[in-house]
Amino acid sequence: MTNITKNQKFRAWVVVAGCMLMQGIPFSVAQSIQPQFMSYVIERKGFTLSGFSLIFTIGAIVAGVSSPIIGKIYTKIKVKTFFTIGAILSGVGFFMFSMAEQLWQFYLIQAVCQVGTAIFSNIGIPLITTAWFDEGQKGKALGLAFAGGSFGNIFLQTITVTLLDSVGFTRSYAIFGAVSLLVGIPVSLFIIRMPKPDAPLVTATKQKIKPNKNKPPEDWGFTFSEVKKMKLFWVFAVGYVFMGLYVATTATQYPTYIKTMPTILEVSKYTGIVGSVFAVFSLFGNLIGGTLFDKIGIRKAMLIAGVLSGLATISLLLMPRYGRAFGYGFACLNGLSVYAYLISPSFIISSLFGQKEFGTILGIIQIFFAMGFAFGSVIFAKIVEVSGYTIGWVSTLIFSAIAYTLLVTATYLMRRRNKKAAG
Repeated sequence: MTNITKNQKFRAWVVVAGCMLMQGIPFSVAQSIQPQFMSYVIERKGFTLSGFSLIFTIGAIVAGVSSPIIGKIYTKIKVKTFFTIGAILSGVGFFMFSMAEQLWQFYLIQAVCQVGTAIFSNIGIPLITTAWFDEGQKGKALGLAFAGGSFGNIFLQTITVTLLDSVGFTRSYAIFGAVSLLVGIPVSLFIIRMPKPDAPLVTATKQKIKPNKNKPPEDWGFTFSEVKKMKLFWVFAVGYVFMGLYVATTATQYPTYIKTMPTILEVSKYTGIVGSVFAVFSLFGNLIGGTLFDKIGIRKAMLIAGVLSGLATISLLLMPRYGRAFGYGFACLNGLSVYAYLISPSFIISSLFGQKEFGTILGIIQIFFAMGFAFGSVIFAKIVEVSGYTIGWVSTLIFSAIAYTLLVTATYLMRRRNKKAAG
């Protein structure tokens, strides 16, 4: 039997710190601050709101479609090298927004930027953390890694608004793109690494590890050829479509909804505060969520997230009648539930389907989530146009209920299937 050394644990947590930096700067730059640029770009370039907003749909689709390919490539290229490529594509892509003139150029650049982000975030970070940590520590590691994005977003939002007002959107694009590169490339080259093939996984205890746990992470699991024949895998996939539908709506539609309420004074300031509260509680959500996965398991952790997301949507429904306190309630509850879509895909795939073709299988799941996210706001807008916001938020509540019902049920059945197969 082999003991985990202190040096092994230290290296593992340094890698997690590197992942937090990747989420905090390159990821947050590519994913979180673009909405702040919208009004400036639209006013200067003469684009329509719907036309420019398509960059989010295009980015989600391109990232989702490319994810299985990215997962496949990770088996052929060193993680350090591929992380660096992702950091370059993401940072250079955001920098290139400063030179874009036509709408189609913004679309193309967004596609490049999101492919780069998917390389190190959507696929890369889950792949590397599950290679270092066992079931008892994996959730905590993923939670910390993804919390970096929430932490970075808290500060970047304010910095972005200040910079846009002082130097304009063109220079701001260039500055943030350069900062992304200055952080992303060194972290990828000098901090990101995979464990040695014979190294034991980092555990939550000081107990010794049995020999069969010392195998490389890819030694156990299903291939994608096997997984695609499992009906339960496709139940997971459909579940993440519905999760994408409700996440897109709750992430993008609440500011416009709040502005329809005449009782909310200083609405722009209030909406900004709601966004900041959401960012703060997202940080706690990732940290708490990772611990929940480790301590109480997938099903119970997802049930808690389902309750939180449902209460968040109900808070939005109650806002017109009971006032701004329910907007803050929405931000808190929605922030605490973010682990359900940031951490759960990688945790569920590695726990239930193994590491053999983890990147490819996770990439397929990311496609389905991206499909839901890409069209969630469009579907919500159509429902609102026909029936109003109340029906729109009720539909969001239904999407959330369907998502968690499918994911929790499929988790229970897949866990039972694996136990039965193990004898």
